[in-house]
Amino acid sequence: MEATGERVFIFDTTLRDGEQSPGASMNPDEKLRIARQLEKMGVDIIEAGFPVASDGDFASVQQIAREIRGCQIAALARANAVDIERAWEAIASAAAPRIHTFISSSDIHLKYQLRKTRAEVLKEAVAAVAHACGYTKNVEFSPMDATRSDRGYLCEMVEAVIAVGATTVNIPDTVGYAIPEEFGDLIATLFSRVPNIRQAVISVHCHNDLGLATANALAAVKNGARQVECTINGIGERAGNSAMEEVVMAVKTRKDLFGLHTGIKTEYIHQASRLLTQITGITVQPNKAIVGANAFAHESGIHQDGLIKEKITYEIMTPQSVGISDTHIVLGKHSGRHAIANRLKEMGYALTDAEINKIFVRFKELADIKKEVFDEDLEAIVYEESSRHEEKYRFLYLNVVSGNAAVPTATMQMEVDGQMVQEAGFGVGPVDATFAAIRKITKTNYPLLKFAVNAITGGTDAQGEVTVQLKFDGRSAVGRGAHPDILVASAKAYINALNRLEWLSKDIKKVKVA
Repeated sequence: MEATGERVFIFDTTLRDGEQSPGASMNPDEKLRIARQLEKMGVDIIEAGFPVASDGDFASVQQIAREIRGCQIAALARANAVDIERAWEAIASAAAPRIHTFISSSDIHLKYQLRKTRAEVLKEAVAAVAHACGYTKNVEFSPMDATRSDRGYLCEMVEAVIAVGATTVNIPDTVGYAIPEEFGDLIATLFSRVPNIRQAVISVHCHNDLGLATANALAAVKNGARQVECTINGIGERAGNSAMEEVVMAVKTRKDLFGLHTGIKTEYIHQASRLLTQITGITVQPNKAIVGANAFAHESGIHQDGLIKEKITYEIMTPQSVGISDTHIVLGKHSGRHAIANRLKEMGYALTDAEINKIFVRFKELADIKKEVFDEDLEAIVYEESSRHEEKYRFLYLNVVSGNAAVPTATMQMEVDGQMVQEAGFGVGPVDATFAAIRKITKTNYPLLKFAVNAITGGTDAQGEVTVQLKFDGRSAVGRGAHPDILVASAKAYINALNRLEWLSKDIKKVKVA
């Protein structure tokens, strides 16, 4: 799309607010992979994390700041000197660092959470922005719970923080309370009542508690906001955030209405969605806009007839515009390395020869089991291969005996810290027996919060994709495994979750922000 009108800046907070989704914790390598994908897409600002929350979060933000050079890198900080200094320490090496500081502005939060007066909070907000400006001129401020704040006080706070140097002011609908018409009017009110408002970019951060996050963000854009804070697949605290793909494609598809543009390379949207799903194990509902499995599927005979005659009759955007190809090349056991490398490149993966060689070996193993290998199968292989390093536990071998006349028994071989260990487990079924064997080997017994099985593709020879969620010491981790044998997939998912918990146990101190 040609760039028309003003630009709407995309501030992606998948690595900060998105990671606050239950079970969505990512390790530093996974966060870096997401950050690289966001950079490739052309995201303007990546909110890499909340450095003061934990040593692990600090290290991850610092790594992203050092390695990602094509985007601004933001770090979140509460409105106090300790948080701001820690944030700056994490992002100081970034090509374009941004400090994002916040404090609540609603009387509800002031009375029940902060227990401070409006005057005290306003003073802290101004001091925090001034302190952050001592490190960088790229400072963003958020009055948390803005949509439930007194408008006069909100206008006073926005004017004050801009006066001391805030170059971006973000208006958050922290609890997803607003209705689009109301939220659009709030943004219009700020533009009419804050004298210095045009000295800053006005941003919005909308939550989806009433299912209106994207609608609210777009209403704000219509009324002058020029930055939208959003996440891939709309993940985030509680019901999630404005979905980046929905905001971007709405602006692009309805350029006649908005007259605006973003810098996002939309052909990478589907790949970003799949990558996040693979890393977090949080699946996308089939009817999800833009990236859901049914987003470009048509079953109605009337719709099919119209599409055959002219696609624009029932498709307002093309699958290719978001990175979904209509082209289908059959990949099977006779396919060569070049065909696999080419298909991976078409899917948007930039892989080294060594990485392709490993994936090709796995591809051949899978092609010997099932007749046709689909894109989703390749994605599963890429994910598993990219997640193999620095694992405490590794799957080696599984044999299961089960049936209505046998006691389900699983024999497992695993590597634990590089040492091969073998055990047998018994259970009420084959999956239970498999998990019992793993628990014996790893000497763990974490509560199982979730066990889900999905077919990656169609057909009886499809790979099964298993998602497991384990809980330990107030934290939870999601594991994912894929294999044509559901029991092997289950074992891999359980082991993947154990490895994630192992990483989380090293990162004890966590502070969550709404």
